[in-house]
Amino acid sequence: MHVIERKAEPGATAKAHLVLSFEARCKSRLRTRLLTGEEVGLFMERGTVLRGGDKLAANDGTVIEVVAAPEMLMEATTNDPLLLAKAAYHLGNRHVAVHLLPGKLRFGADHVLGEMVRGLGLPVAEIETPFEPESGAYGAHPHGHSSDGEGRGPRIHDHFQR
Repeated sequence: MHVIERKAEPGATAKAHLVLSFEARCKSRLRTRLLTGEEVGLFMERGTVLRGGDKLAANDGTVIEVVAAPEMLMEATTNDPLLLAKAAYHLGNRHVAVHLLPGKLRFGADHVLGEMVRGLGLPVAEIETPFEPESGAYGAHPHGHSSDGEGRGPRIHDHFQR
C-alpha cells in the first residue's frame, strides 16, 4: 500500500494517478485505490483540499498526480454579472460549494438548489465534469471550516491585540 502524507516537490513527475471526487479530495484521511488498482492510504494535514493536478509524494518515493473525477453538477449560465452574483450569493449563504467561471457557476446536483437558481432567472443544466469550487475566504475549507480548525475566520479582537 502507498502511504501519502505530503505533497510532492514542485516539478515532480507523476508515475501514477489518483482519481477523486471533490468530497474525497477534502478528506484528510482516506483509504482508496490508484487507477492501477494499487491501494493508497492518504494522511494529509487536516483542512487540506486537494485539487486536480496536485502531485503527492508517497512514503516509498512514488509521485502520484491527483485527478479531479467527473461529477454530476448543475451549471447556471448568464451574460448578466448581477444575476450571476445573486446566484453565487444565495448559494454561498447556504454554504454550498460553488465553482465560478466566466459567465457561469457550478454546484453539486441538487434539484432544490437548481429550482432556487432558476427562480432567480438563470437557466440551469445538469452536466458531468470535474468540480473545482472556490476554497473560501480566510483560507477556509470549502465546507465552511477555517484552516485553523475553528470553523471561522479571524476574530475581530485578534486585529486589536498589542
